[in-house]
Amino acid sequence: MAALETLIAEPSPDFALIDSGYGRKLERCGPFRFIRPEPQAMWAPAQTDWQADGEFVGGSDEEGGGRWRLDANVPPAWPIEQAGVKLHAQCTPFRHLGFFPDMAPHWARLSELPPGASVLNLFGYTGVASMVAAKAGAEVVHVDASKKAIEQARANARLSGLSDKPIRWITEDARKFVAREVRRGRRYDAILLDPPKFGRGPDGEVWDLTTDLPGLLADCVKLLDANSRFLILTTYAVRLSALALEGLLAPLAAHLPGHVQPGEMAIREETRGTLLPTAIFARWSR
Repeated sequence: MAALETLIAEPSPDFALIDSGYGRKLERCGPFRFIRPEPQAMWAPAQTDWQADGEFVGGSDEEGGGRWRLDANVPPAWPIEQAGVKLHAQCTPFRHLGFFPDMAPHWARLSELPPGASVLNLFGYTGVASMVAAKAGAEVVHVDASKKAIEQARANARLSGLSDKPIRWITEDARKFVAREVRRGRRYDAILLDPPKFGRGPDGEVWDLTTDLPGLLADCVKLLDANSRFLILTTYAVRLSALALEGLLAPLAAHLPGHVQPGEMAIREETRGTLLPTAIFARWSR
């Protein structure tokens, strides 16, 4: 097994982790500051007088269970820039901000794809990864089971001036779509998948990460060949190890050249440089 790698998202002009501690984090997103729960921030914060425009309270898991308390000056959405593309940030019911800033290292890898590369972005959410790849000249297939997420991704592409780029927006259960692509004999240069713990497809399909990921990942690998460049699997808020993801992916990709790299993802705190862990990943790359 490979040694674990840590992928670090650094502060950027439109997003930064300002401070963290005592189970919370203070972030800057565009012109606003927010406080959100963060169970992994077990240390003491650097500052004690956090000032914010809003706070998510009452819930600490990915399925919600809490609510936002927002100042009157916080709009429903506001434009920001990440990885060279624009998007609408927003305070979502699931305590998110409309994007995942810790994905920045993955966005950087997508931005290095050659023109004409084919990219499959599963569980694509609001489309930052798809836009970054399309801006680099890739042909992108963006799949998400949420019609609302697809609409937000399209709106972000318009905001970024990327509406004319070759992005196919598909509202479908990821397992069904990938299985159909396998039957069609399709291949991709790069695959990105960021599945949730639990979810539902547009026709009520039930997704459970622990039972459904192995089959989906096996089909994803069938869409790669010796000339493909990488597959990146990221998971959040699960009681799994990055080594477990490596153990799942490595046998499936054993026939391909290259190697599988497991690791953690983290965001660097702006105040003192503390690394806040956020997710785990496994990456096959040629």
